[in-house]
This record gives sequence, structure tokens and C-alpha cells, in this order.
Amino acid sequence: MSDPVSSIPNLGPASEVAFAKAGITSADEIRALGPDEAYRRLLLSGSRPHFIGYYVLVMGLQGRSWNACKGDEKKALRQRFDTLVASLNGTEAKGRSDLEQALQFFGVVERPQADGKLPATQATRRVPPRPEESD
Repeated sequence: MSDPVSSIPNLGPASEVAFAKAGITSADEIRALGPDEAYRRLLLSGSRPHFIGYYVLVMGLQGRSWNACKGDEKKALRQRFDTLVASLNGTEAKGRSDLEQALQFFGVVERPQADGKLPATQATRRVPPRPEESD
């Protein structure tokens, strides 16, 4: 039997669940994929990008504590992370499409609140029925 995802330092049960959703169920799979590809698959499965989550994975695969990442090394990892996330623009990896992002930017679609629910005005708004077309 292969090692669980949580056998990688810094990763725990929540990471196991997230990686399983991405189709990755063992530490061996993560090691074979490498941190960038494993994290890319995590994002494609619906996880939101989070820099700390990324560098925790990188440090864990190196057998290092998550807080060992500092200075120039952290800056370089930030660039890798930003490049990885940018490569997914145009996908729904962020949980919303580019169209939804554009509509939100222009104020056509209201942004969800922190709890993920629409504001009351949006949630209760009803579209009036269409008038019957005459023949």
C-alpha cells in the first residue's frame, strides 16, 4: 500500500481530501508529479489558489518545515506560483469563468458575500414573466 498524502510533511487530512478530489490519492503520486503539476491539478479540481498552500507543498516535498521558506527562495516560489496560476486563466480553476469575472468587474453580476451567498437583493429578485406573444 502506498503512503497517504498526509505522510508528506506539512500536509494533513484536509490536504488528503483536496488532493483526492483532484484524483491524487497518495504521496507517491504527488512526488511523481512534482509540486507544480500536483498543485495545478488541485486548482483544476476547484481549489482556490493560495500561495501558502503552494509553498507548504513545495517545502513538504523537500522534507522541510513550511516556515523554512524565506527571503529569495520565497520570492522565487512566489514567481513560480504566480506563473502557475496565470497559466490557468481562461479555465474555471478559480471557481468562476472569465465571463463571470468580466461581468462582476463591470457590475453586471453582484459578487457573492463572504459566506458564498448572494446579497439579499439579488437572491430575492425575480424575473417578471414574459408577456404572451400575439399571433
